[in-house]
Amino acid sequence: MFLSTARNAAVLAVALAAFTVSCGADDAADPPAGAAASASASASASASASAPAPSSSVPQPTGAVPAEKVRDAFAGLQATLDDSCTPSQCAYFLGRVYDELHRLDRAMKADPKGPGHFPEPIALIAKLDGELGGDRSFENLKKHQTSLIGTRDKINTWMQGHPDDYR
Repeated sequence: MFLSTARNAAVLAVALAAFTVSCGADDAADPPAGAAASASASASASASASAPAPSSSVPQPTGAVPAEKVRDAFAGLQATLDDSCTPSQCAYFLGRVYDELHRLDRAMKADPKGPGHFPEPIALIAKLDGELGGDRSFENLKKHQTSLIGTRDKINTWMQGHPDDYR
């Protein structure tokens, strides 16, 4: 009986240790804000001394957040497909569609395939931006609601025809 309990305790201890290590790895990857500057400076110094810089078609400034993947940005845009401009949520909805379109635009422009790989969606967003004239206010988004939703729907259709770009 004692041997069985000791064995169970050892198995539990190993499982907890493995869990703790995996949780600790997340903490190390996401240090507290105060430690971030010193950790990134020391990591930069050691990385430049020991390994060549990674190659990338889009150079990242020091401390920049890596570009978002097209598939993740497209998923955010698709999440707006079942929503609509109800009286209580219209401002939120139109603002979200606008934000998701621009999130996708940034991801496409930063994609390793290059912005030339996504000509139609980028052109559609540029056209919409021309119509909006830089005014992201609810009144202007409501005025251009048909163009905003139409742009979203056209990009969704285009992306559905290019599944390799978002899966």
